[in-house]
Amino acid sequence: MVPKVTLDQWRVLQSIVDEGGFAQAAAALHRSQSSVSYAARRLQETLGVQLLEIQGRRALLTSAGQSLLERSRLLTEEALAIEAAASQMQQGWEPTIQLAVENVMPMSILLETLALFESRSRGTRIHLREEVLSGVVDALADNVVDLAISPIVPEGYLYESLLDVEFIAVAHINHDLHQQGETPYGIDSLKHAVHIVVRDSGGKARDAGWVQNENKWTVSSFTTCVDMVGNGLGFAWLPRQLVQPLLDKGQLKPLNLRHGATFHVPVNLIYGKNKEQGPAMCLFIDLLKSVVRKRNLDD
Repeated sequence: MVPKVTLDQWRVLQSIVDEGGFAQAAAALHRSQSSVSYAARRLQETLGVQLLEIQGRRALLTSAGQSLLERSRLLTEEALAIEAAASQMQQGWEPTIQLAVENVMPMSILLETLALFESRSRGTRIHLREEVLSGVVDALADNVVDLAISPIVPEGYLYESLLDVEFIAVAHINHDLHQQGETPYGIDSLKHAVHIVVRDSGGKARDAGWVQNENKWTVSSFTTCVDMVGNGLGFAWLPRQLVQPLLDKGQLKPLNLRHGATFHVPVNLIYGKNKEQGPAMCLFIDLLKSVVRKRNLDD
């Protein structure tokens, strides 16, 4: 279907209402009053709905006019936004940033970065892919992302170290693993307990967990893993930033392992191949680094 009403006609109606009359709208639009009157009349005739009623020298909106006027404002605002986006593209400002993020990345850092970016993005949209383990590697190899955040750096890609994430082995406070006394125990003691691991989202089947335990339950995200461990269904190595609130509440307790109770995973910012770093991408990278630096200083 082809619209019968033009943006100009809606703009005339908006101006009549905003300026208080036909003469005032004509002055604001730098047009003759007769052309303004004609545009308003044609708009109503085309729609078959009375939008204005004249009372003395004033043009007042009907109830139908009020409803359609508000919707027309959204229409003209969107048209202006499209033109602004085209102008930004002409200046080299990217319309989108394709971003892949491995599940281990602290979501609070990413959300703070996105909030800062949105207010300065000039309409650039973020397309976010959440992956586990080799899922990010696959996205880079398929050349469908501009940037990636992951512990795994494929060969041949430029990257920068971003931050370290501490993993800690935990179970519910009432789990059987905590009933073995105060003496630290070896990792072999975990073999018969349910180990909850995060499933690889990529083509390479790997799990984020201890490979020697055959009694595994797999989930698709660390958030689900935390919920399952928090409900006493098993143990897991989990990012400290996710489990610290439950540790503080006494719902979870670190495993009393002699070795391997904690380890650190480096998280990297990886640049896609043959991807130009336009102003939007540079802004996002700078904001991300500044948020990470701020968190490090706070810690």
